[in-house]
Amino acid sequence: MTSSSDRAGAVDEVGVTRSYEIRTYGCQMNVHDSERLAGLLEDAGYVRAPEGSDGEADVVVFNTCAVRENADNKLYGNLGHLAPRKAGRPGMQIAVGGCLAQKDRDTIVKKAPWVDVVFGTHNIGKLPVLLERARVQEEAQVEIAESLEAFPSTLPTRRESAYAAWVSISVGCNNTCTFCIVPALRGKEKDRRPGDILAEIEALVAEGVSEITLLGQNVNAYGSDIGDREAFSKLLRACGKIEGLERVRFTSPHPRDFTDDVIAAMAETPNVMPQLHMPLQSGSDTVLKAMRRSYRQERYLGIIEKVRAAIPHAAISTDIIVGFPGETDEDFEQTLHVVREARFAQAFTFQYSKRPGTPAAEMDGQIPKKVVQERYERLVALQEEISWEENKKQVGRTLELMVAEGEGRKDDTTHRLSGRAPDNRLVHFTKPDQAVRPGDVVTVEITYAAPHHLLAEGPVLDVRRTRAGDAWEKRNAEKMGKPAQPTGVLLGLPKIGVPEPLPVAATGCGCD
Repeated sequence: MTSSSDRAGAVDEVGVTRSYEIRTYGCQMNVHDSERLAGLLEDAGYVRAPEGSDGEADVVVFNTCAVRENADNKLYGNLGHLAPRKAGRPGMQIAVGGCLAQKDRDTIVKKAPWVDVVFGTHNIGKLPVLLERARVQEEAQVEIAESLEAFPSTLPTRRESAYAAWVSISVGCNNTCTFCIVPALRGKEKDRRPGDILAEIEALVAEGVSEITLLGQNVNAYGSDIGDREAFSKLLRACGKIEGLERVRFTSPHPRDFTDDVIAAMAETPNVMPQLHMPLQSGSDTVLKAMRRSYRQERYLGIIEKVRAAIPHAAISTDIIVGFPGETDEDFEQTLHVVREARFAQAFTFQYSKRPGTPAAEMDGQIPKKVVQERYERLVALQEEISWEENKKQVGRTLELMVAEGEGRKDDTTHRLSGRAPDNRLVHFTKPDQAVRPGDVVTVEITYAAPHHLLAEGPVLDVRRTRAGDAWEKRNAEKMGKPAQPTGVLLGLPKIGVPEPLPVAATGCGCD
């Protein structure tokens, strides 16, 4: 419930409703948190600024990431850009939240004294109150909670998509990877009750959502906090019983916790998609040990083999870090070996950079930039070749695509639409005579493969209008102030933070 004092700050002195803009950096957890922040602000009476406002909103919120070495430089650069704009607009407010805020705390206000609010990862629900307090007291409010105050899913949400949604099943992480600062900022793993998760999914499906992505910092460790090692596989199977839920995905798992019961649940639950994002990070046992990754090459490849045996058409993607401290040429060759053996559909590759506050940042054997770059280019070239070869195997297959919003950057010029196959591959297809909407399902035959997408250049074989498409149409009609029309509409413009299926928005940090 929002109090009158919370709402007061959303209306200026002449009675005009104040606008907000949220800038999100980092992983899928931050994208989902930003949906919560938007919901909180709108519940408090703020309105979202138009797309492309670029700092013209009355309240600008930065939801930050602390994973990259230059994350703070990027933040302070953006804050500096807004300083003169804020000086010329009395009443404008700037808030900084997320992982960098949790880490730097008072430093942010010292370096950028024009910031009004600093809040952490554990108390995002306080944002409207802190904004109002800063306005009334005319001084910066810095409030960083040391532990979770309320599970994010209990907060209001402004979802960016009408047909797909994130559902958090846990927050925090119990791992101690030497390159990752996330556990220190997000805290120990805390699991939601299964009943609460399923109730949220059922409510989303009732609103028209047809695809959900189960979200956790270490998603398949779910159950460790509630004492049930098979809780995640049970949750997947329970999702399979929810009528109207067509697609289930999850991100990101950890090889340590990836057990046979999860593979069986994936294979035996029809709406769990044949797609897996499994972070590798390195193929070298020596480097994995230095990273404190609690698996080795043999264990990792064994998981891939089991998944392929149970789900032959599964598309498997990964994260890989190149140039971790102490990595030798032989260590890197082991990574290339795993890439050749695993044959990933896609790999998100990262050049190691120091994460301030992590053990790896202080390790001996930091690799020269030139060496890291050379290895990185070799890895990318190998993976591009494999991705293309794996995509060519899709030519001739008939696939059901969920029509996507904003995923085909050239759709307007090519007169195509775009969608996601069950295994999450991106497919651009010929626009059918019958209008279709995001969330609808089309059946196509794949005619061409590129390394990062597929084409279906022939006619669409079937169009299935869905409740998810109805929900998208209703939302967009409401934005235009018009009643929803019974006929189909064309795809809209891309939206920032749309919860795309894994791996597009799920792997930015490379810290899983």
